[in-house]
Amino acid sequence: MDTKLFQMKETIDESELKAVAKMLQAGETVAFPTETVYGLGANATDEAAVQKIFQAKGRPSDNPLIVHVASKEDLYALTTDLPAYVDALIDHFSPGPITYVLADAGKVAPTVTAGLSTVGVRIPNHPVALAILQATKLPLAAPSANRSGRPSPTEAAHVATDLMGKIGALVDGGTTDVGIESTVLDCTGEFPLILRPGAITADDIARIAGACHTYEIEGEADKPKSPGMKYVHYAPEVPLILVGRERLSETIAHYQEKAQRIGLLYESEAFARVDLAKKRHIGQGEGEIAQALYRHLRAFSKADVDVLICEYPSLAKGHAILDRLERAATEII
Repeated sequence: MDTKLFQMKETIDESELKAVAKMLQAGETVAFPTETVYGLGANATDEAAVQKIFQAKGRPSDNPLIVHVASKEDLYALTTDLPAYVDALIDHFSPGPITYVLADAGKVAPTVTAGLSTVGVRIPNHPVALAILQATKLPLAAPSANRSGRPSPTEAAHVATDLMGKIGALVDGGTTDVGIESTVLDCTGEFPLILRPGAITADDIARIAGACHTYEIEGEADKPKSPGMKYVHYAPEVPLILVGRERLSETIAHYQEKAQRIGLLYESEAFARVDLAKKRHIGQGEGEIAQALYRHLRAFSKADVDVLICEYPSLAKGHAILDRLERAATEII
């Protein structure tokens, strides 16, 4: 397949926007930027188009997709039986990095919901994403635009590495701002429940909804309501060992003794002096770490290292960044 490239970093050209919209309306797949990560979009009401997402990504069919829409009215059109608190949440947080899991009104293709009675919908806060949604006048199913299990793409180059030749088009809108996927919020109960943490936290949501619970259970759901709840996600090319600071030096020494080529992703400046050819500082502060996290994970390839050792960041338990690293890890020490 010949993947068409569209450049929308600086300006959104109307003729190119119409071409992208025409492709999506014709049932093609198009990767485009959102404020979180790049998404691989297709008409959410067209089963054949949605199937192309699963084929390009190599994604399991029981992993539901998030639907992107341009407005609150479009969100309401796809859902039903909304609790009273949802309207206030949408007004406060959307457009933005939050997905609402709500009762499905039966408008989207069956594979989008993976056979569930719920559908996840969000309004992205990115000018290119919103322009595409407004031009197509369609809800777009759009999981992250990467091969399933790999780190999500935050740059067009990441999408090209994983999916060039497998999708209809790629829209380059520059580097994404947030860098990790949206908070996924189950809004089918009396109080909202976070299924996947993101930049919008439980405390943020509780201030608007009055309360917010967090999904905590050993193992994963057989029928996950949210992407990221069942399968390995966000993993680099090589095994990732997530290690607490106090055991980082001994872990590095262990793999050196095994003559392994080691990559290091560290937070503590003390480890900047470690004599390794391939190392990166994970960043300072939640925003900086989140924005660069997947870029860092993608930087360690099989050609350069045999194992990636990552220092466990000093963040609160359950933080979205820790969630992504723990799900990507081969081993946690």
